[in-house]
Amino acid sequence: MTQRRLFGDELGKRLDEVLFASHSHRSATRIAEGLEALSRDRQERVLHWANVAAGTYAEIGYQIATLAPQAFALLDDAGFDAWALASLDAFDRQGGRAAMDLLRDIEGFRGARGGALAVAKFSDIEARLSRFIQGLSGRPLSLSADPEAGAAAWTDSETIHLPARLASLPRTEANRGLYKVLAVILWAQTRYGTFGSALVDLQAALAPWLETVDHARALRWLSVLEAVRLEAKIAVDLPGLAAEIATLRGPWPTVLTPMVARLSRPDATLADTLAVLSDCMAGGEDAPLLPHQVKIDPAAALRVRAARVARDKQILSRAINALKGSSGRPGPRDESMAPLAAEGGAVDFNLSDEALALPPEARAAAQSLLQDLGEVPPECLVPAGPGAWQPTERTDGGEGLADQREPDRRYDEWDYRRKAYRKDWCHLFESDVAPGDADYVAEVKRRHAGLIRQIRRRFEMLRGEDRMLGRQAEGEELDLDAAVDAIADSNSGMESSERLFRRRIRNERSLAAMFMVDMSGSTKGWVNDAERESLVMLCEALESLGDAYAIYGFSGWTRTRSDIYRIKRFDEAYDSTVQARIAAVAAKDYTRIGVATRHLTELLLRQPARHRLLVTLSDGRPDDYGDEYRGHYGIEDTRRALQEARQRGVRSYCITIDRQGADYLAHMYGAAHYTVLHDVKKLPLKIADIYRRLVS
Repeated sequence: MTQRRLFGDELGKRLDEVLFASHSHRSATRIAEGLEALSRDRQERVLHWANVAAGTYAEIGYQIATLAPQAFALLDDAGFDAWALASLDAFDRQGGRAAMDLLRDIEGFRGARGGALAVAKFSDIEARLSRFIQGLSGRPLSLSADPEAGAAAWTDSETIHLPARLASLPRTEANRGLYKVLAVILWAQTRYGTFGSALVDLQAALAPWLETVDHARALRWLSVLEAVRLEAKIAVDLPGLAAEIATLRGPWPTVLTPMVARLSRPDATLADTLAVLSDCMAGGEDAPLLPHQVKIDPAAALRVRAARVARDKQILSRAINALKGSSGRPGPRDESMAPLAAEGGAVDFNLSDEALALPPEARAAAQSLLQDLGEVPPECLVPAGPGAWQPTERTDGGEGLADQREPDRRYDEWDYRRKAYRKDWCHLFESDVAPGDADYVAEVKRRHAGLIRQIRRRFEMLRGEDRMLGRQAEGEELDLDAAVDAIADSNSGMESSERLFRRRIRNERSLAAMFMVDMSGSTKGWVNDAERESLVMLCEALESLGDAYAIYGFSGWTRTRSDIYRIKRFDEAYDSTVQARIAAVAAKDYTRIGVATRHLTELLLRQPARHRLLVTLSDGRPDDYGDEYRGHYGIEDTRRALQEARQRGVRSYCITIDRQGADYLAHMYGAAHYTVLHDVKKLPLKIADIYRRLVS
């Protein structure tokens, strides 16, 4: 039976319960009126997603409810769900503004979801790109999105204007890379002289075509030729970035071959570009279209530059007057800033050591002037090193702790409240454990020699008895049954078989085991010592059994730094290198188990074995620094990761010393798939026995 639609007052009450925390919360009456015409199923769908979103950020829930009628006009039910979920993903990555932009751009979302275009949106990359450009610039350069369809990228030397959407390339990630390249080319125009002191010459060079039909063609050629020159400049200062640009661009068009030869010199200037421009315009051909084509607007840049120079001169003049006045020395003669007069692009300006006393605003103005007048201060672009920053001390747990390298893998994480994955949420880094004490394993073997021998004998029993195969063409002994049948067949006139022997074969095991070792900070002390001894005994026992096995440690610090430590890979022998790594197993950070489980399951599934086992050694429940993971969220994500592994044929088992483990382990692993040890000292004695029982 179809349920009746909810009336406006009923919807209003439900919305008030969900959206009371929104800082933009107004009366729900208007929203309820918009939802009243929807079917009951869709009304409930809107209320569900508004409630889920409000649990993350109340304003997203408010916007979902407000925009729902428009969304259903363009999207089906599945599309509406995807739209609401995508807004939460956008909030996770870029914050509230990105989420709001995505919610309002319903038509753009529908086009991207339909797969017709690999759309990249400015709102998705704005936060990261703005920080990147800020790091490159000698002065602030803001970013702005042009909502007009097909808008070109350009800069007025203070603001980089980019299209609101890009779909030039076949993949969304490639279009996001194109955003970065366009921004870099426009930054380079402000850095390497396109809008420097030679701007008046640029205007003069374009004058012959200013009022003609060739004016637009001249600007197109100028843009292409400057792209050639600027790439060469970038290659000198930032070769890695230049390689990214070249990869996206591909080979230069053949028509540009002579121009590339003239403008790719590191010492090429705008004057060289203008000389080549005259030759190109005389030839009558139009400029080729580049993948990273930008527009140049000299008139706009001239206006902005002139205003900026005047403003910076005024700021600096006031600062110098104040500085000289306080020292009892006469200030400049007037406000024209004569010490800053430029001749031929050179700057005649020197405050000697008094420049160090300028206030920050004046120093910024001086730096900006030096760029505009032809002298770029060396501190504007100083290499920061190889970029593989590794924190030695952590004083906070914010997102700023993210490793500056590109992660080895990104994994989804299950959000039980949304009943959906957070896409590419966890950044995983894999590395070897640095070698430790080379004598550690030998010492453990000496102290526990008797126990290790006992465990080995038990493991050897698991290999099983040899089997005899009958009716073989060759073998160690005669198969009497086969011989009798052969004689009977011969006596009856039938052809007798020649397969008259028995051959002994060894039972072949087909099992791969992955041991996942908790290296979180809470294992420091007895737990960590017990883990290392356990690994030694386990390896000694497994070597006698012949099973394929690997050992990896895991730790982490927020979702942006999930570490996996290689102790022994499947293809490595239990040799001195592996033994030195076992000796170095040490307590590190936190316990984000879900992402570690997913990664090690992937490694385990690569093994050509019929049976696969994932064993976790941990001292407690899922945990991480300063976020929701340490609560029910982490337990549900880990449970989901284990379910994923089980669906792919991987059996999981957990050995823990957490006395409260029974409260949550049954929910995560299942009632018969974990063991709680109340005494950490028993771990080395128990782990080998537990493994033996698991594979018997």
